Amino acid sequence: MRIGVIGTGRIGTIHANTLSRHRDVGSLILTDADVARAQELAHRLGETAAPGVDEIFRWGVDAVVITTATSAHAELIGRAARSGLPVFCEKPIALDLPGTLHAIGEVETAGTILQMGFQRRFDAGYVGAREAVRSGRLGRLHTVRALTSDQSPPSAAWLPLSGGLYRDTLIHDFDVLRWVTGHEIVDVYAAGSDAGPAMFRAAGDVDTAAAVLTLDDGTLATATATRLNGAGYDVRMELAGESDQIVVGLDDRTPIASTEPTGPPAADKPWSGFLERFGPAYEAELNAFVEVVRGERANPCDGREALQALRVAEACELSRRERRPVALAELLGGNSAAAL
Repeated sequence: MRIGVIGTGRIGTIHANTLSRHRDVGSLILTDADVARAQELAHRLGETAAPGVDEIFRWGVDAVVITTATSAHAELIGRAARSGLPVFCEKPIALDLPGTLHAIGEVETAGTILQMGFQRRFDAGYVGAREAVRSGRLGRLHTVRALTSDQSPPSAAWLPLSGGLYRDTLIHDFDVLRWVTGHEIVDVYAAGSDAGPAMFRAAGDVDTAAAVLTLDDGTLATATATRLNGAGYDVRMELAGESDQIVVGLDDRTPIASTEPTGPPAADKPWSGFLERFGPAYEAELNAFVEVVRGERANPCDGREALQALRVAEACELSRRERRPVALAELLGGNSAAAL
């Protein structure tokens, strides 16, 4: 199997390393807007670098992995679909609902595969939480609390390209909340704060956000995120039911300290970022993609799943701006068949 990797930044490099050593992947073609970066990585891995995206499609590949800037995702997904190629793409498909729906339409018209990069679905903790909920161990689920806290903010130049804290960061919490519980989010009430560094205000973004989410069975969930968690990278999910309560992401590297006299000590080596925290999950999702391409398993996270997570993020942005509850039914894509 020959795979084209478009984008060789941080996550592209991780994915290229995983694929290069995969027993079912014969070779890679790597390309990036920074040609020298792609060439350096290709040389290090013993793979081939291409001068541009055109060569990826012209030289011939069996599948494509897209890890470029988000602004290029939808166009590249469409191009791969028209070429009959399966695609793995980092989230999101696009930064708006029309662009997302158009790309999904191209994939479905072509009858090709689009697997989205929501790596938490492959993390052992979230898998265990899903199993606990689905088995009935917790009883009736009544409360879910999700959080994602980055240790340090991204660059000021990147912020305007990110889509904002809901679309870039909390979208993972929205996706995995749906996946773990098996229920849809029907309405949201969101707020955000830009009281931190001025670069967030300049980008029209917030550095900290919170949302109250109602699921279709009445379960209440909260989701919070911040770019400024100096203690370390913190990603957790707490699920409380009438029979039991569990937590994802609580281990000896969780960057939190107890004030109780008998509480656990602070972590000696707290998580520093998502690449470290979710390293095994990133590898597992690419292994799954190879199996999907080979016809050995069903797609674990298609474009429709990404659409639903983006719709929640869009609803949160609207709620924050207008300071009101927002029902998901208000947004484009509520009736996916009609939207397409």
